[in-house]
Amino acid sequence: MPNTPHTPHITRRELLRSAVLIPAAGALAACATPAQAPASSAPAAAPTSAANPFGVAADKPLEIWIFDGGFGQAYAKDIHQPLFATKYPKAQIKHNATKEITKVLQPRFAGGNPPDVIDNSGANAMDFGALAQDGQLQDLTPLLDAPTWDDPSMKVRDSIDPAVIEIGTYDGKFSVLGYVNYIFGIWYSKKAFDENGWAAPKTWDEFTALCETIKKSGKMAPFTYAGKFPQYLYEVLLTMAAKIGGNEVLVNIDNLEDGAWTTEAMKESATRWAEVGAKYLMQGTAGLDHVQTQTSHNKYEVAMLPSGSWLENEQKDTTPADFAYQMFVVPDVTGSDKMPYGTLHTQPGENFIVPSKGANPQAGMEYLRAMLSKKAAGDFSELVRTVTVVKGGRRGQAAVARRQERLRRGERGGRQHRLLPLADLVRPAQGRGSRRHGPADERRPDPRQVPRAHPEEGRRDQERLGDQEVQALTCCVVASSSPRSSRRRSRSTWST
Repeated sequence: MPNTPHTPHITRRELLRSAVLIPAAGALAACATPAQAPASSAPAAAPTSAANPFGVAADKPLEIWIFDGGFGQAYAKDIHQPLFATKYPKAQIKHNATKEITKVLQPRFAGGNPPDVIDNSGANAMDFGALAQDGQLQDLTPLLDAPTWDDPSMKVRDSIDPAVIEIGTYDGKFSVLGYVNYIFGIWYSKKAFDENGWAAPKTWDEFTALCETIKKSGKMAPFTYAGKFPQYLYEVLLTMAAKIGGNEVLVNIDNLEDGAWTTEAMKESATRWAEVGAKYLMQGTAGLDHVQTQTSHNKYEVAMLPSGSWLENEQKDTTPADFAYQMFVVPDVTGSDKMPYGTLHTQPGENFIVPSKGANPQAGMEYLRAMLSKKAAGDFSELVRTVTVVKGGRRGQAAVARRQERLRRGERGGRQHRLLPLADLVRPAQGRGSRRHGPADERRPDPRQVPRAHPEEGRRDQERLGDQEVQALTCCVVASSSPRSSRRRSRSTWST
């Protein structure tokens, strides 16, 4: 069980941009290569061909670092790496895993000798914006234009969710590959709800009535979240604000507009969650981490908590066999929400990078190409019970069927949940685009009309607004310490 939250890499601004909340990561300014460090020359590539589009040397080692979080590391050791080895059996694969990505790998970047592939995820992920600004990220455009592992007639870019490219593009260069389609919501046990006659709520009134019923039953607390990692709560707080006020709420926050954090939609969302904090929160929540709250959930000590689609796999060792995880979306709030019931927050995550100054970037890109094969994606989904961004890589596994069934249960009046990357509602401030599926009258803003924020401006804003306004909203929900994630320096965009 990981001891750091698995949530996707996001700060208060990235939640809008990149989908989900993630705890703070160390500033990457200190990650820049020191002036005295020897310059790293680009490794020479072998001849290219249709079968070897990047010119991978057949016998050159490949060093991989995996975030050992909610998805574990077995998928890399048992699925992706063996597949790569079928084509390059002479290449030694150096597998490594850690929960402390920044702590372990930042010195490698500073020394000019980073590994070849990194799953830069989790609470301690490195800052993508700082890495990009420092020229540390390999341009993965050749990967997009290469033939897929499965079908030489199809390009990789045509085999994946288009949002991956938009969200993974920094300053006009595709350099971050989100591999998993994260799905966010509020999770509960079907067994507990069925046995007690409780129903998943569709409106806020139904939600608070359910909380009151659970509280009066004395059987368990109604609600909790990882108090030590308040980004879990930012997810539902900001999702609710966007539901109420529309995507402009997030656009204005992302672009540092005056008063963006004090709009009626934000106030309404904060007020609603403040009620939960005051009346229905599990005792001690503010001092608990995600492992403790999720374990309490598995022990039927609390009924509901916010999380993402990695939850089932992350809790597989402690979840009772008949627990039956279920999820519902953020309920309707005002009766006139801009986004209708069924709006679902989803985004590409589990972000892989190939360091530009690594010893073998050609093999790094080839490893990602293998990961994006239908076989690798399908086996991954079956193992960790989460879908990837690969089209046709889902193969109807039982895990995917269960996830789709959860979405179908959210139908109301014939309308299914919409797959709606909230940050995909937002046209990022630094060239990070997004897509959305929703009402035709809600158009995403023209990127030419969205004010651009310089990286340093975003960092200054993080200092100026992050601690004060995010903390104010968090404290409005529940008394807790200043959120760690608000101190993480990050690029000025959101994605979900």
